[in-house]
Amino acid sequence: MSYIKPQFRHPQLPANERGFTRTAYEGLISTLCAGCGHDSISAAIIQACWELSLEPHRIAKVSGIGCSSKSPTYFLNKSHGFNSVHGRMPSVATGAYAANHELTYIGVSGDGDSASIGMGQFAHVVRRNINMLYMVENNGCYGLTKGQDSATADEGSKSRTGQINPFENIDLVGVALEIGATFVARSFSGDKQQLVPLIKAAIAHRGFALIDVISPCVTFNNHHGSTKSYDYTREHVQAGNIVDFVPSETEITANYEEGASHNVALHDGSRLNLVKTTTDYDPGDRRNAIAALQDSRANNQILTGLIYIDPEEPDFHQMMKIANTPLNKIEMSTLCPGTSTLTDINQSLK
Repeated sequence: MSYIKPQFRHPQLPANERGFTRTAYEGLISTLCAGCGHDSISAAIIQACWELSLEPHRIAKVSGIGCSSKSPTYFLNKSHGFNSVHGRMPSVATGAYAANHELTYIGVSGDGDSASIGMGQFAHVVRRNINMLYMVENNGCYGLTKGQDSATADEGSKSRTGQINPFENIDLVGVALEIGATFVARSFSGDKQQLVPLIKAAIAHRGFALIDVISPCVTFNNHHGSTKSYDYTREHVQAGNIVDFVPSETEITANYEEGASHNVALHDGSRLNLVKTTTDYDPGDRRNAIAALQDSRANNQILTGLIYIDPEEPDFHQMMKIANTPLNKIEMSTLCPGTSTLTDINQSLK
């Protein structure tokens, strides 16, 4: 059986500014369960990259192990890709970024890959502020091993077998906020209108950008009693911000009432227009973001949208003072200048 998509496409498909049609950002046919939220996320990534007019060969996608980590196969088939071992995707992304910071990095992980075996690696990729989009496809269960509760399963939620989860969950959004993430958002795989602008904003952000996406597992975690099901998520979503991403070359024409919107300028000249459901919420205030997250949990709600952003914090490349020329493009004569240069360096340290 072939999972390769047919090459024929309508000859008049719309193209973006670089001349690419949407098909240039697609991948193979998905082998995930029909209705899986992960496929909706893949479609949102395809749409966002096409609208941003990114060159597919200038994108690197990395993942670990799990249903979520299979999904990069289903988008950006013409991009660089690396599927690492379980929970170790952040190390691979860090090394790749250190070698070539000119690529756009998209990391795809899951609640098991990041909140369990990869928790330590997740914490360090956050604090190092690696310039990447880190997408967590969060379904609250281990879909590859028949649906056991994952570390993000909410306390009191019911598994498919009827078991009640007695453990407090790990909220990756809360963890990221506490340890210094510079872009934190949450969304729902079924809300493409919110998710696509968030992905575009996260890619444009300079630094680590986390988007935690509630992505229901239709096979093992979409039943009554689950807090990661389609019905539960739709009933308990609390939209914190409506996001509109405006590229730097596009004139901003939106006009909102005083106090009803908030504009955030990104380093490349792009802007985020945030229409706030509550006028006192400031996504640039980390304490306020943590409080809003805790309030939503206390009210049995799922806070979505852009929760926090700091566009000014230096990223890993700036903090480590890495050469502007990507390391993989530096000539060998510069990387290994010879014994005389090493001798001079050693003498200067005496």
